[in-house]
Amino acid sequence: MQEKKRKLTIAKAMAEAISLDMRASDDVLVMGEDIGKLGGVFGNTLGLLDEFGPERVRDTPISETGFIGTAVGMAAAGMRPVVELMFVDFFGVCMDAIYSLAAKQSYFSGGNVTCPMVLMTSVGGGYGDAGQHSQTLYATFGHLPGMKVVIPSNAYDAKGMMAAAIADPNPVIFMYHKALQGMGWLGTVQRSITHVPEGHYTVPLDKAEVVRAGGDITLVGLGHTVHVALDAAAALEAKGIDAEVIDLRSIAPLDRETLLASVAKTGAVLSVDDDYHSYGVGAEIIATVAESDKVRLKAPPKRISYPDIPVPFAPEMEHAVLPNSDKVVSAVWAMLEARAHV
Repeated sequence: MQEKKRKLTIAKAMAEAISLDMRASDDVLVMGEDIGKLGGVFGNTLGLLDEFGPERVRDTPISETGFIGTAVGMAAAGMRPVVELMFVDFFGVCMDAIYSLAAKQSYFSGGNVTCPMVLMTSVGGGYGDAGQHSQTLYATFGHLPGMKVVIPSNAYDAKGMMAAAIADPNPVIFMYHKALQGMGWLGTVQRSITHVPEGHYTVPLDKAEVVRAGGDITLVGLGHTVHVALDAAAALEAKGIDAEVIDLRSIAPLDRETLLASVAKTGAVLSVDDDYHSYGVGAEIIATVAESDKVRLKAPPKRISYPDIPVPFAPEMEHAVLPNSDKVVSAVWAMLEARAHV
């Protein structure tokens, strides 16, 4: 019998994935600020307290250093904690626990002590929350070896990737974008609300997906910018440009094979990233393409990203510098204009 279609938000999909694993194993628990009765500021743990109680769904004091360090210790002892860093911007007060401990634990122990821990954290701006609550910082974490760094663009992937992250023996930084969560007060890209099967399944943490096939240019996004790229691809179609769109899903590891196969076909690539411009995901995408001897480019590769400035508080200033589909269309048109007029 065919499964009935049901659509979930990313927040509900994440909560469902966590609940399934908590039912399957007492080693899985959740910790963080306001994740109990409130269900998390972004809805990732709704309903878990009622089912599993305060022993396994633990509201913590406002001390990221304390509870994330505790999660590392639990993981070393064989548990599988899922811990929430409410905003990725808060990483500064707990980076020692994340990188000096969690990421290096397996390496320093010769593989004898692993760290099966998931750190989920919100990213993204556009809400007038200024520099304290609006960054993405993908590259900050992707640059550091020992951790997997992933971000889903839709609810189906969110559930499957969360299940895969909980099962992984490595620490996984599971980033979720505020604009995709499904929280009414934030507004949500409707395309992120997808069919989600009821049972347990996994989505690989090391495999990008071609979400739109095309032959003229490759647009590369992650999280929210996948939807920016898809909107741009629809607009470009009206101009006679057939764009392929790749959802990276993960930046550590980075699926270079899918990227290179696409660019080898299209001959052009544009990265769309809402992290800071310099030394970022876009630079790594372009370097990967430039270093390959299998790709012949018909236009210089380009990247759209966030400028190297603190996030402004004023909405007019913030929205002016965020990536959007109009910027993508203009960049692609400039890249391919000469060819398009041949």
